[in-house]
Amino acid sequence: MDIATAIASLRVVRRFEDRPLDPAHLRAILNAGRRASSSKNSQRWAFIVVTERALLHELAAVGMYAGHLARAAAAVALVTPDPRAAGEPLSVLWDLGLAAQNMILTAWSLGIGSCPATVYEPDLARRLLGYPEELACEYLLSFGYPADPTALTRPLKPGGRRPLGEIVHQERW
Repeated sequence: MDIATAIASLRVVRRFEDRPLDPAHLRAILNAGRRASSSKNSQRWAFIVVTERALLHELAAVGMYAGHLARAAAAVALVTPDPRAAGEPLSVLWDLGLAAQNMILTAWSLGIGSCPATVYEPDLARRLLGYPEELACEYLLSFGYPADPTALTRPLKPGGRRPLGEIVHQERW
């Protein structure tokens, strides 16, 4: 799948088949995150991969909209220096977004759905995942083969994206 097709056809998937990801697919997803651009090539991220069913269920409690993690084949916790820490540049969040989008688009190109989850319970996330105190996990991504295969090809919902003319300004606002 070429990148333009992947971007145009991407759908969020929250319901997954009950089967593990092909190890080569999971490796491709993680490698895509690793290959993302980062400010000054600092690569200030780490990825915690979770495939253990019991831990996925527990991770579903880190946010009010994180229930999809419980049914995923895998979750990837996106860990960085704490973006709220004194002196920490906010570019770490930009970098993390690039890594996440690389993973999401790679998964999609392999027929794997995904959904982001925001961490609202950081103490729980730290306890479950065991990352160091000076780091933060603001987001997790769930991955899995869609329970409904038509999720990969369903048409866009009407009224989806705003028209380009509403969001693009030429030279000045």
